[in-house]
Amino acid sequence: MTEYLVVIEGGGDSWSAYVPDLPGCVSAGVSREEVEQLIREAIALHIQSMREHGEPDPPPSARGAIVVRVA
Repeated sequence: MTEYLVVIEGGGDSWSAYVPDLPGCVSAGVSREEVEQLIREAIALHIQSMREHGEPDPPPSARGAIVVRVA
């Protein structure tokens, strides 16, 4: 199983997500829960399309880090 880093941004009624290792793989929704589900679906479709076009699955290279709070 391959794991890709997903960046989620937003708050309130505007959320978005993207996958740095899969350029163009993005989603948007009205809640964090919705955008998480949509990006899962987007990743699956993105990988499926790449395979159908004979492209290799890109290896994950992006890494997550801690959130640093600044006063």
